[in-house]
Amino acid sequence: MNIPQLLAQELSLRPHQVESALALMAEGATVPFIARYRKERTDSMDEVQLRNLFDRYAYLTELQDRKKTILESISTQGKLTPELQKQIETCLQKTDLEDLYLPYRPKRRTRATIAKERGLAPLATWLQAQNQAGTNVDQAAINAQAKPHVKNEKGLETVEAVLQGASDILAEAVSERAALRAYLRDYLLNKSLITASISAKKHPEGSTKFEMYRSYQNPTKSIPAHNLLALYRGEAEGIVSFNLDFDEDWVQDYLAQQTLRTKAPALRDFYRSMLKDAFNRLMKTSLINEVRAEKKQAADLDSIKTFETNLRELLLSAPAGMKPTLAIDPGFRTGCKVTALDQTGKFLEYQAIFPHTGKQDQAMVILKQLIAKHNIQLIAIGNGTASRETDEFVGKVLNELNGPKPIKVIVNESGASIYSASEVAINEFPDLDITVRGAISIGRRLQDPLAELVKIDPKSIGVGQYQHDVDQKLLKKQLDETIESCVNFVGVDLNTASQELLTSVSGINATVANNVVNYRNENGAFTNRKALLKVPKLGPKAFEQAAGFLRIRGGKNPLDNTAVHPERYKLVETIAKDLGVDLSETAKIAQQLQQNLQRYVSDQVGEPTLRDIVAELEKPGRDPRAAFQYATFREDIKEMRDLREGLELEGVVTNVANFGAFVDIGVHQDGLVHVSQLADRFVSDPKEIVKVGQVVKVRVLEVNEALKRISLSMRAPSGQSPSRATATTAPQRQAKPHKNSAPAIQSTRQPAAKPATLEDLKAKFGKSKR
Repeated sequence: MNIPQLLAQELSLRPHQVESALALMAEGATVPFIARYRKERTDSMDEVQLRNLFDRYAYLTELQDRKKTILESISTQGKLTPELQKQIETCLQKTDLEDLYLPYRPKRRTRATIAKERGLAPLATWLQAQNQAGTNVDQAAINAQAKPHVKNEKGLETVEAVLQGASDILAEAVSERAALRAYLRDYLLNKSLITASISAKKHPEGSTKFEMYRSYQNPTKSIPAHNLLALYRGEAEGIVSFNLDFDEDWVQDYLAQQTLRTKAPALRDFYRSMLKDAFNRLMKTSLINEVRAEKKQAADLDSIKTFETNLRELLLSAPAGMKPTLAIDPGFRTGCKVTALDQTGKFLEYQAIFPHTGKQDQAMVILKQLIAKHNIQLIAIGNGTASRETDEFVGKVLNELNGPKPIKVIVNESGASIYSASEVAINEFPDLDITVRGAISIGRRLQDPLAELVKIDPKSIGVGQYQHDVDQKLLKKQLDETIESCVNFVGVDLNTASQELLTSVSGINATVANNVVNYRNENGAFTNRKALLKVPKLGPKAFEQAAGFLRIRGGKNPLDNTAVHPERYKLVETIAKDLGVDLSETAKIAQQLQQNLQRYVSDQVGEPTLRDIVAELEKPGRDPRAAFQYATFREDIKEMRDLREGLELEGVVTNVANFGAFVDIGVHQDGLVHVSQLADRFVSDPKEIVKVGQVVKVRVLEVNEALKRISLSMRAPSGQSPSRATATTAPQRQAKPHKNSAPAIQSTRQPAAKPATLEDLKAKFGKSKR
């Protein structure tokens, strides 16, 4: 199997693109680096294409290694035929490969192996030959062939016992036929129903959160990912039971069609009994488990993809800017923790105020003093307990100020408590209380969400869907790649970045990131990118991978504050000289270079790189994220009890799932906009309409205080224009970040016969309930 050639065919790439990308990966290049700085070598492959290529390459490489192991095993047994070898070598799916290996896999003693040990293999072979030849053999002839094998000392006391042993041998052979297993697996995937139930005796109606699955049916082929993951969770908690229902009579008919050749009634009866045993005892459970596993894997990928999308939008949320900030972690009895941060996010001061326990005047004085002392421009208020009351209090303070007033924003604090208790926070602020650390994190999230959120485990941020139920290894891989993609897309300020942020930069690991911070602390701010080579363990290769993604504001070389790679500095300097423009006048260089682009195209530097250079020189140090915006919560709506049906509110999308979007409307409980209420048209994927962090206008449909559920709608009220209920459109980013997605493994199996239709199954098992 020529893997590069196969990859080119599967992914619709040119062979040299595949070969170049794989060569760069082998050299230690990262996906962000290849996508940004090696466009000429890969014909401008983006991050999605590169990650799909590398993931599929890893899969096929593992498959190739497994093939070698299997071929050696079968060859050692002396059973490797040219035909089998060809089947194994051309196999492209791990499941199909294991089907081929199943008859030769070393196994524990089975009924078939015991029967063989008792000398019944010749009888099984004879029966099979009679079937294949279509011999008109009767029961007497069969019994006569079996009688010599009756031996009491071997546990074969009757002809019936002998024939059962032969049946066991034939049943195992049938159950291990790769073609049969592949076809029946596809049949179960496409034509079965997933049915679920809840025991009324153990769990009375209305007593669980899985009520919709008390009597549930859905076609296996089309069951939504979130429903399947919910079933797995319910099963794990011992509440829900679910399985696959299908037409077993059809399966038996299919096996007979593929196996039976004789017309002799006695032999046909024997074979039908054997096939029923083969399926029920040896195939049914394993095939169902394989189908369940395949659907679970697909649901995991779907859920992880949703998590990736949400995380990306959250990480790339518009920053309010690096401005002096007051961060407030609200509280009633324990008071509000107020921290002051400078424009770089550095902690300056902490105060506790108690505006909700009879000390509002004193709290107002302290807040005014802090605002004046630190020239505060932003006030971040956590959205936890007492957030709306604190927001109202801060509004009163701002109303009493003269001149320009700070902007106050309620900030989603999900995961702030996780950060404040983490080793990262303890190392950063060893002498501060855990609540103070949490307030600092809230303030920094407003200044620069990306820089702060990378310090927190993504699973603690609250934007996932069944995140604890999916493949944790795959989830971590995909989320790490998403963080890496976002960090390198935006770029990192080398002189203010934390160790955690630096760790996500292309080519920099945790050790090197720590060394960068230590070098900065000991030697002061970096003044040029070349100084990075003085950092311990940051060699030429790491410098090559990382330098272009690191920014130095106000450094000696204006190019250090752009995404222009140091390897292209000489080119830019030559261009500036040719144009008679000073290197500091980057906008002029960009304008004139745009008109003379072809002049500088060479074997080493192509037009894509030159266009990237132009874009960077036009706006050096630009932030590609959207302009900052925030929601304004109604002052009179603070708790669920304040809500009423039909009320129109502004809110912020906090999470997007396959079934809808959760929106914070300022009442301490997110409301759900079901997918059917997202727009005045059919919506198949909520991510097409909304994204995490988006400001939207919603209408209250229903409030259930007992269950703490709020149903919202973004559709227009009846009789009104659809435009009244649409989402506030977020500004477009200047550059679209690449999205990562694991490549789906498509089945190449073809059905051998027409199976029962879905309508047949519905007629047998009842209508599907969603």
